[in-house]
Amino acid sequence: MKKIKIKYFTDEIEKLAYIDGKSDWIDLRAAESVDMKAGEFRLIPLGVAMELPEGYEAHIVPRSSTFKNFGIIQTNHQGVIDCSYCGDNDQWFMPAYALRDTHIEKNDRICQFRIMENQPALMFDEVDFLSGKDRGGFGSTGVC
Repeated sequence: MKKIKIKYFTDEIEKLAYIDGKSDWIDLRAAESVDMKAGEFRLIPLGVAMELPEGYEAHIVPRSSTFKNFGIIQTNHQGVIDCSYCGDNDQWFMPAYALRDTHIEKNDRICQFRIMENQPALMFDEVDFLSGKDRGGFGSTGVC
């Protein structure tokens, strides 16, 4: 099991916890109470900084209930924090845009993250034809 060094910027939010068997996403919380008006953008502090291992990155996305509960969307849709963002003051934030007036209380769960290995080095091989079966183009679903 990998160990991740973490610094908390406040003792007023619950400590992060990995709940084995439930989900491999970990909830992040607002580190301060925030009031936002419809149409307002804000970087919401998450109260943590981490020193990720070399070759790993964190993917941050909203929780499934974030829009329903708070009326905000994450402006970059998915945040990526690489292992170079590891300084003592490199606090994580959620870039949020409010679609309605809202209040987020300190310690509310507003987003979630997971740690992923970096993509391996790739090389693209240009061809005239692909050998896979056509699935109908845009919007189709199926197995690769």
